[in-house]
Amino acid sequence: MNAPRLAAVLWDMDGTLVDTEPYWMAAETPLIESFGGSWSHEQALGLVGMGLEDSARILQDAGVRMSTDAIIDHLTSEVMRQLSETGIPFRPGARELLASLRAAGVKTGLVTMSMRRMAQTVVDLIDFEAFDVIIAGDDATRPKPFPDPYLQACELLGVAPEETVAIEDSPNGLRSAVASGASVIGVPLMVSLTGAGAHTLWETLDGRTADDVAVFHQTHRARVRASDTATAEENAR
Repeated sequence: MNAPRLAAVLWDMDGTLVDTEPYWMAAETPLIESFGGSWSHEQALGLVGMGLEDSARILQDAGVRMSTDAIIDHLTSEVMRQLSETGIPFRPGARELLASLRAAGVKTGLVTMSMRRMAQTVVDLIDFEAFDVIIAGDDATRPKPFPDPYLQACELLGVAPEETVAIEDSPNGLRSAVASGASVIGVPLMVSLTGAGAHTLWETLDGRTADDVAVFHQTHRARVRASDTATAEENAR
């Protein structure tokens, strides 16, 4: 039986498509300090890839006396303000790979825990039609690391998870994508992805094309198929 074809590539946003994690940290620290608290770089790293509601609750524990919705709205507005001043800080090779996928006719989806208004702002600033669907934090039935956001994107695109590749930069994101059944590429940025479950790690997207993604997908699905066959044969003995 042939391996499933590559039908879609699903992208995380913060830290994967765009290098906005420093923007979030720059928004968190003064907010916490305004309530008399302190916030270390290590604590900030702990929020990378986490759903915004969970992040907001952690900030409340750090002393921020605001509702979770108010915290999310404040942080989102601050990051969007920084984006308006700097433009899109694409990660190396991300824009080029996205354009290569579009040129090859591969469907693309953005799967992010950021709010839709921020995700839409980023997408609107890209100078070509970059994504077929967006699943944002306020769209997801459950946040990463649950598989829901990726499964929702697959449903909207009309593809099966095994026909997709997901690209992520955080352990939470990797767990979400792997649990959905996608073939998953980890591209580390601020935190280590060693042992987080990625099916392969690429140090950078620079120089990567749609062909590279397709080869990875075909190789990984063939490996999964061989493993499933071996398991079935072992169980039949």
